[in-house]
Amino acid sequence: MTTAQARLPVRPARRPGTAGKRARRALLNLAGLVVALVTLFPVLWMISTAFKPPTELFSLTPHPIPLHPTLDNFRHVIDGTGVTDSSNNPIPYWTFLRNSLFVTIVAVAVSSLLALLAAIALARFKFRFRTTYLIMLLIVQMLPQQALVIALYIDFRSLNLLDSLTGLIAVYTAFALPVTIWMLRSFAASVPRELEEAAAIDGAGPWTVFWRVLFPLVTPGLVATSVFAFIFAYNEFVFALTFLGVDTPRFTLPLFVQFFQGHSTSGTDWGAIMAASTLFTIPVLAFFLIIQRRLASGLVAGAVKG
Repeated sequence: MTTAQARLPVRPARRPGTAGKRARRALLNLAGLVVALVTLFPVLWMISTAFKPPTELFSLTPHPIPLHPTLDNFRHVIDGTGVTDSSNNPIPYWTFLRNSLFVTIVAVAVSSLLALLAAIALARFKFRFRTTYLIMLLIVQMLPQQALVIALYIDFRSLNLLDSLTGLIAVYTAFALPVTIWMLRSFAASVPRELEEAAAIDGAGPWTVFWRVLFPLVTPGLVATSVFAFIFAYNEFVFALTFLGVDTPRFTLPLFVQFFQGHSTSGTDWGAIMAASTLFTIPVLAFFLIIQRRLASGLVAGAVKG
């Protein structure tokens, strides 16, 4: 080997499979982009249709973006045009929003509190029929909720809970409990018992151990389960339509949206339906943004304390 050949830089050998990994990553990113576009397209079309005037709604040439955007559909929905009570007075959108938020928040709070106590009892104590109770929770989740409408209607009629938001809260709480108990049980079982024993040795009582040690570590699970309870209570339609009857001022938002379908002289008001659906999703998005931040901070706090 000559001196010139010895001075030539030696190129590092290319790792096998690097090009394949890059191609696989590019394909996965492309597939994720396609899935995101397919998922977001109905939402974007709903928002676009909410701003379209009637001339563009029924145009033979579809336009993804409104050519002449208008707020008339939102004014129609917020003012409650076409939605009246027994005295033919228009009912504004805010009445239905207040009913939905009241029912949802109370149902989520009550189901989360009851599920937290039940989950801690199942994770920390051994008692008779404990396994039977867990199996019954699974069986309840397997039952279709719509199959219980008639039976619950008869029971609630005998209890004078029809045409009442209280009855609706009771139904939503009962249906949210099984899944929330199951999820919270796993969070409570993952908390080390040594933390509670150390707090008890330091002189902490049962309530102090619960609020200062156990509750902060179970909070991430409590926040996660509240998401499922919120989605169910906020979006539910069948039980609200069955139990609230014809008492329009007590209707929730899912019932409010269906008012614009076939109730006008010109048929279905698609612009109002899309505007109402857009307004319907705003509280859900706001709730998820708040929950996402608190869930992340709760997970970090729980990991540090653990």
